[in-house]
Amino acid sequence: MGGTSGNVEGSSDVGLRRRGCSFGKDDFLPEESFKSWGNYAKALRETPFRLKDRILTRSLDSTELVEMKARSQNQMKKTLNWWDIIWFGIGAVIGAGIFVLTGLEARDHAGPAVVLSYVVCGVSALLSVFCYTEFAVEIPVAGGSFAYLRVELGDFMAFIAAGNILLEYVIGGAAVARSWTSYFATLCNHQPDDFRIIAHSLGDDYGHLDPISVVVIAVICILAVLSTKGSSRFNYIASIIHIIVILFIIIVGLSKADTKNYTPFAPKGARGIFVASAVLFFAYIGFDAVATLAEETKNPAKDIPLGLIGSMIVTTLLYCLLAVTLCLMQPYSQINVDAPFAVAFEAVGWSWAKYIVAAGALKGMTTVLLVSAVGQARYLTHIARTHMMPPWFAYVNERTGTPVNATIAMLVATAIIGFFTKLEILSNLLSISTLFIFMLVAVALLVRRYYVSGVTTDVNRNKLILCLALIIGSSIGTAAYWGTSDGWIGYVITVPILILGTTGLWIFVPHARDPKLWGVPLVPWLPSLSIAINIFLLGSIDKKSFVRFGVWTGFLLVYYVFFGLHAAYDTAKESEVKRIEDGENRKVEEGEVVKSGDDNNKTHSMN
Repeated sequence: MGGTSGNVEGSSDVGLRRRGCSFGKDDFLPEESFKSWGNYAKALRETPFRLKDRILTRSLDSTELVEMKARSQNQMKKTLNWWDIIWFGIGAVIGAGIFVLTGLEARDHAGPAVVLSYVVCGVSALLSVFCYTEFAVEIPVAGGSFAYLRVELGDFMAFIAAGNILLEYVIGGAAVARSWTSYFATLCNHQPDDFRIIAHSLGDDYGHLDPISVVVIAVICILAVLSTKGSSRFNYIASIIHIIVILFIIIVGLSKADTKNYTPFAPKGARGIFVASAVLFFAYIGFDAVATLAEETKNPAKDIPLGLIGSMIVTTLLYCLLAVTLCLMQPYSQINVDAPFAVAFEAVGWSWAKYIVAAGALKGMTTVLLVSAVGQARYLTHIARTHMMPPWFAYVNERTGTPVNATIAMLVATAIIGFFTKLEILSNLLSISTLFIFMLVAVALLVRRYYVSGVTTDVNRNKLILCLALIIGSSIGTAAYWGTSDGWIGYVITVPILILGTTGLWIFVPHARDPKLWGVPLVPWLPSLSIAINIFLLGSIDKKSFVRFGVWTGFLLVYYVFFGLHAAYDTAKESEVKRIEDGENRKVEEGEVVKSGDDNNKTHSMN
């Protein structure tokens, strides 16, 4: 299945065409391990060997760029430039986070210091954007962080991250859709629950049923399926209107500013600021979806850096200005958590302004939903190309150039979650998934720069592992100490260890690979700081969210052991065999585990 053609040749082409419009067993489980119960039993017996193989193997850049794309039958259309990416970035990020969570976190945790919370998570997001940008330029495929982790950390780690990526998008879309209903209610002079169905038997967290969110998601689904370029134009127009409304809020809102409302500035101290930062990180996650558009970008080396970094800087500045404006208009304790900006204008006697604010918020959340829909479908498409998820989801429609099956499936899941679940539950769980993935991408970037199979010596590989262990371990220690103590002694131990690990990487481990087109500056310091901040913010998230995160990750492991592992293993080995039969020397993966003649396992050297 190699080559750059949009179509896959031979029988594979027929199979992929069938997957686009049918629902047979072979559309979902076509691999050898699922051909019969006997095959499946044999696959389960080989689970330890196959798991070892998938943990130790890493995909190649060329595999992601050529073979994976070919498995979608048709290519996605390259229609986007840097201007589209910037507006996708702005449209993806400025939505429910700023218009809803700002009020919630200012009132409950940070007070007026919520502006500092936005600065903290803005710095963290910008560091992650740098890491994403290098990967998106070097490996411009729809898989985003899933593809990057497959190349650098291997199949298994990529799948665990991928499952959390999918959860992140479903929950993010559901949260925004519910916020859409809240602002729509404000526009209609109603309370949000006036438009919801209250089912007391389901409990308070899940009993506020939201049919409007389902309708909104359905409309977004149609737009996302029809055309990526069309979605871009819609996003562009809506985002311009959205920016105008934001400037209106800032300029007019500051004319009603009262500096007395800024006292006390940080009612719950530094802990309140960082707790708010961990939740408000939700407001920055949209750029992750923008990275998945690299496959549809005309010139990734130019367009991706300009688009991603440019949109993040603009977004962070606007967020900080909006947070300052809100807290100057009203005492933080009186901020409304459902529609904070609209109600703030009403509180200062400008009731007419709340309609402009609500309309602007609706436009912003609509573009967030649209870009999220586009991004999550492309993630699922690339995951399905590896067969870790059923290959039916990898189908790209020939006429529209969009992944129709993946788009519809993800948005159906989003609509179901949005129909039942309250925003507070969604936002906390979402931040965990996001911070976890961003941390892994920063680790993957360090691996990419300092480890290349066949180039890096055993000694340098071991130095890299030790330095990464020091960086990650000290970051976890700092986060744990922050979460359990009000002292400062622990930081005297953990912070120097972080600096030691980063310095050791900088001095003692030579670069094994330099970026071809665009690279993150100040490596290893910038990725190391990204790892530390992301893990630190994870330490500020509540216990219940970690429990939900653990349950979901456990479900992913069960699915992987019984289905995803065997499907991905069969697919990888079939591709390797086909290359040998075709006389191609180029490998699909590196570091494969193979069985010797006596059925003992051994591992190919990674050097």
